[in-house]
Amino acid sequence: MYLYNLTLQRATGITCAIHGNFSGSKLQEILISHGKSLELLRPDPNTGKVHTLLQTEIFGVIRSMMAFRLTGSTKDYAIIGSDSGRILILEYNQAKNQLVKVQLETFGKSGCRRIVPGQYLAVDPKGRAVMIGAIEKQKLVYILNRDSENHLTISSPLEAHKSNTLCYHMVGVDNGFDNPMFACLEIDYGEIDCDPSGEAAARAKQIITFYELDLGLNHVVRKYHEELDEHANFLITVPGGGDGPSGVLICSENYVTYKNTGAQADIRCPIPRRRNDLDDPERGMIFICSATHKTKSMFFFLLQTEQGDIFKVTLDMNEDAVSAIKLKYFDTVPPATTLSVLKSGFLFVACEFGNHYLYQIAHLGDDEEEPEFSSAMPLEEGDTFFFAPRPLKNLVMVDEIPSYAPIMSSHVADLANEDTPQLYLACGRGPRSSIRVLRHGLEVSEMAVSELPGIPLSVWSIKKRVDDEFDAYIIVSFVNATLVLSIGDTVEEVTDSGFLGTTPTLCCASLGDDALVQIYPDGIRHIRADRRVNEWKAPNKKTIVKCAVNQRQVVIALSGGDLVYFEMDPTGQLNEFTERRKMMADILCMTLASIKPGELQSPFLAVGLADSTVRVISLQRQDCLQPRSMQALPSPAESLCLVEMGIGETEEDEDGVIIHKGGKEKGSLYLNIGLQNGVLLRTVLDKISGDLTDTRTRYLGSRGVKLFRIKVQGSEAVLAMSSRSWLSYYYQNRFHLTPLSYETLEYASGFSSEQCSEGIVAISTNTLRILALEKLGAVFNQISFPLEYTPKRFVVHTDTSRLIVAETDHNAYTEATKNLRKRQMADEMIEAAGENEQELAQELADAFINEVLPEDTFSAPKAGYGMWASQIRIMDPVKGQTLFKVPLEQNEAVVSMCLVKFSVDGKSYLACGVVKDMQLNPRQIGSGYIDLYRVDNQCATLNLIHRTEVEDIPSAIAPFQGKLLVGVGKILRVYDLGKKKLLRKCENKHIPNQIVNIQTRALRVFCSDVQESVYCLTYKRNENQLIIFADDTFPRWITTTAILDYDTIATGDKFGNIAILRLPHSINDDVDEDPTGNKALWDRGLLNGASQKAENIITFHIGEIVMSLQKSMLIPGGPELLIYTTISGTIGALVPFTGREDFDFFQHLEMHMRNENPPLCGRDHLSYRSYYYPVKNVIDVEVQLRWQRSLKILEQDTHFKFFHSQIVILKSDGSENECFL
Repeated sequence: MYLYNLTLQRATGITCAIHGNFSGSKLQEILISHGKSLELLRPDPNTGKVHTLLQTEIFGVIRSMMAFRLTGSTKDYAIIGSDSGRILILEYNQAKNQLVKVQLETFGKSGCRRIVPGQYLAVDPKGRAVMIGAIEKQKLVYILNRDSENHLTISSPLEAHKSNTLCYHMVGVDNGFDNPMFACLEIDYGEIDCDPSGEAAARAKQIITFYELDLGLNHVVRKYHEELDEHANFLITVPGGGDGPSGVLICSENYVTYKNTGAQADIRCPIPRRRNDLDDPERGMIFICSATHKTKSMFFFLLQTEQGDIFKVTLDMNEDAVSAIKLKYFDTVPPATTLSVLKSGFLFVACEFGNHYLYQIAHLGDDEEEPEFSSAMPLEEGDTFFFAPRPLKNLVMVDEIPSYAPIMSSHVADLANEDTPQLYLACGRGPRSSIRVLRHGLEVSEMAVSELPGIPLSVWSIKKRVDDEFDAYIIVSFVNATLVLSIGDTVEEVTDSGFLGTTPTLCCASLGDDALVQIYPDGIRHIRADRRVNEWKAPNKKTIVKCAVNQRQVVIALSGGDLVYFEMDPTGQLNEFTERRKMMADILCMTLASIKPGELQSPFLAVGLADSTVRVISLQRQDCLQPRSMQALPSPAESLCLVEMGIGETEEDEDGVIIHKGGKEKGSLYLNIGLQNGVLLRTVLDKISGDLTDTRTRYLGSRGVKLFRIKVQGSEAVLAMSSRSWLSYYYQNRFHLTPLSYETLEYASGFSSEQCSEGIVAISTNTLRILALEKLGAVFNQISFPLEYTPKRFVVHTDTSRLIVAETDHNAYTEATKNLRKRQMADEMIEAAGENEQELAQELADAFINEVLPEDTFSAPKAGYGMWASQIRIMDPVKGQTLFKVPLEQNEAVVSMCLVKFSVDGKSYLACGVVKDMQLNPRQIGSGYIDLYRVDNQCATLNLIHRTEVEDIPSAIAPFQGKLLVGVGKILRVYDLGKKKLLRKCENKHIPNQIVNIQTRALRVFCSDVQESVYCLTYKRNENQLIIFADDTFPRWITTTAILDYDTIATGDKFGNIAILRLPHSINDDVDEDPTGNKALWDRGLLNGASQKAENIITFHIGEIVMSLQKSMLIPGGPELLIYTTISGTIGALVPFTGREDFDFFQHLEMHMRNENPPLCGRDHLSYRSYYYPVKNVIDVEVQLRWQRSLKILEQDTHFKFFHSQIVILKSDGSENECFL
């Protein structure tokens, strides 16, 4: 088996985000890390919409990231700390739209090691130095400077190591242009290691240490250190020099403290808490992230708590010293990993889970009605301030960036009966959870829909003048008439446009600078700017059947097969070419390319004939209407479209980076051919000779393919219409061919107006529609259905296509407990009030009980450790409607679930593994149960039949031979249906740790252990025994598995690896073949396990925890793929090669790619994909899609011709990517 790895949807979870002027312009960008890839975003300062500039895989783990700017520079650089053991400095090259390596210095071993720096980064605010630190002991300081050519330089590393020290966080201290200084949160564990009693660990305190880089002596010294009273989690740099008092803010549990070296006293302020909060009262409050906003006259900090509340923090100054810290409630947004305040007035919130947001800062939180809390206010030790959360007041949401992270479970199926499968994802955590339905295609925004007086045939939009910004008319053609609509504040019919309204129109367009042309069956109507109309009438007994038009040329086909060519002269007159061309067969379609600026004509005409050929005909003066080339087709052509797209000839500069020759981007001319059998062909048309080469094929639908030229981001694109509409466009240096998630369209044209600068006007049945495409580059569009708790798993009821979802949250209240706790707190409020205040207290208590804050924004209350909330939900996946819910009691949690039909009665049941009072560390439970629910035929209700108590966690359940197979702790047990509880039938106690997954096929069972990979068992009916007959040779921490066939299983583990295990043909699971008759074959054992071993045939490191695997087809009749989803929101597929020859070629090519262009972070690609186990029999397509280079390597390869004709992955159209969707 040979596979290649294809990413369908990149990771959407954000681990880190930085902002700055990376392009060197006044616009700010946001550079975000998805763990193993980088993405550069740019918010539009006018609309607030976030646009992706580039995405790039780095084939390594991004551990930390900081932005910095050299003194006097206008451009920011990004420093990356990764698992490569190297410090990386990146610069964004806007001309090439690339992140370019500026510096890459090695300092240690590769891998995420606690003693190798890379986990922490701190930059001097003046851009003079950077400190890179490890979790333990090591810290290195690099001096940043410029050479004589203004290039960034980096010094040799200066050591600041300290043994027996753990580091929690580090920042650069802003002290103007004095020596650079860094502050680190540390703890010394020297005494703790030597004290087995644990007393030293109990009294150990954190230390804040200030390191100074002496630029004169060129070394680093520990200038100052001090013990901290509270345990802190991170530091914030306070502006210094002439901008502020310098120093740091220390964020610790329940407090924020200002600290500076010298005579400055520490200023400490408690973190305010919500009034009447349902959280566990013993739980401390911490800040989790921050953002700093600094102008020439002021600065402030935005700090966010675990609950999502943002506080504006300012410092009161008394001369040069800080006298007080002031906090003011700002707003509440979902908890974030990073906050970024941009100079354009936006706040970017990279959320921990769920979608990310961009907010406009409407007010700076200076409202005097909002209470302000100060460290100067008298409070007793341990007391704090209280505030009331409220809806957004200072922030306005302007854009939302979809994120699927974390994907807990997934399923690929056509539950909506749309002929193409949908992806159903269980996403999110807590109240921000959702079930998302993903469909392959671009999201279409419907701007307007209006009915027409009849069934239209075609539609066009045209401008009055070539330099007009927006279209002036929409022309709709019917069977016997033409309707002209004027575009203004409203769209209304006009009769003075010059168009002939009493005849159907074949085509109309702008001609020259200010003229229009209408082609109808009896002639051509040339409408001049001064309303003069020139008409050309078709010869007697002949009509115009087909036509093609661009800005200066008109070609028509008369009945009988004659081609007539017209060209505009310098005076604006349309002149007929003297000769006509008689074609050998009926003309079915034709097309002209657009005329580029500076050119006078398009040199070629493409004509589709009834003899299943396409002919390219010259329109140049020397051989006008003479054939140049021909291509045979498998079916007659329905439509043709010539467009210029993509990047043409390239070369490499000194750094090995691809640039465009001549400094300009040149495109290739593509002839798109839509066939009557629903196939789209795309062929390269040589601009000089007219030859047709490099044909690509794609099946689009059951109807003939109609093609229309439109504009996408200022470039030409092709809209293809079959039984489904598709868009072929060029975006971010890649070709995309993506379906539109919209109903069937029949005819379309580009459209431009004030409301929609790049839209589509289309017809569907008897309606006129104006559409817009916004999320270009997206593979999927989504519908989201909210949930209450984290969806741990879901199953599909196959008869009704409904979902049964198990939702479980730790540290959470059930709805009943929440209401009970609210009532208790309300009673306490009334009891605490005096006699005269009873009425007011009653009002406040009632308001508190009735107050409902949406938990998806304000977070769910934290109940405390060991508190669980869970429910089972039946959902309609098409409408998102919840049909039935089974809430479980407080502290009960669903941990496993499956649908089962017992052979006893043949009815459908839902079996759920439930635990009560479970503690995670150390793992223990109060009790475990298997709940059995009867599922009705419509899957509309669940009725509890009985509950069976078990002695351990029922962590895996699967149907098996009309019975129920349950993993109870480390015991694999078979149950059958009983009247009052499930009845034990047999069990196997030889699984070493804990069963986490069970898959069955016939009498064979694949049972996954939490850390010892997969065990293969067989069930012996006669003896009623489960016997282990094979296992794996490697330990694997299994998270999910999927059966591929009777002998093969795919596994995903906690460390981001996918492996496929296969039982060799020589393996024997039949006990009857044991000649001793006492099962000695299974008792002998090998490598401390079973006597027989599964073969590892596929190994590949994804780099993210794999949460689900499924063998499925993404298009009907397409190849079967192994679909995987990860905790970071990635959706990918492992696709089988058709033969060994293809795999050998790609393996050879991948080797060249690794050598020619190594990964951005300096990690070795082969080493990264072999992080835990050597990569085996898998080709990484990502490495080839990222490194689409010139054909120098390919031309040296003996397989080049084979590659050019057969393999399409390397081509930038991405068609191989699409064909599996």
